[in-house]
Amino acid sequence: MKIESNICIDDTKEQIWKVITDIENSVNTIEAIEKIEILERPASGLLGLKWRETRIMFGKSATEVMWITDSAENEYYQTRAESHGAVYISRLQIETQGGETCLRMLFEGEPQGTFAKIMAAATSFIFKGATQKALDEDLRNIKASVENSD
Repeated sequence: MKIESNICIDDTKEQIWKVITDIENSVNTIEAIEKIEILERPASGLLGLKWRETRIMFGKSATEVMWITDSAENEYYQTRAESHGAVYISRLQIETQGGETCLRMLFEGEPQGTFAKIMAAATSFIFKGATQKALDEDLRNIKASVENSD
């Protein structure tokens, strides 16, 4: 399952980067996030930052451990999570499009193992719509936070 969402934000790449990489305070940026617990903090940069995130998904609290696997300052970072028989990859990417600064979120869930693949095939249409709505709402929350932080 692959999902993408995009939103343009009236601010600089640097300001957007500042907000999206403040993982510890994302509970104050994204309404669905209830709690963040930093598990591992790299000596410098983002690569290897690992945290436990509790958020509302499908009307219930869900907790996942995520970590940053790749990043380029003021451009993008990518996270990985492994849960319920699947690997989840998310990417937040800042782009300039026709003079506007936009934030794009890419999400991919890949089931691991036969049972997880069967379950994913049977239920992906249900989760795809709800996940798309969640990504769109996260981006609206980030936009509001960035544009109100100046």
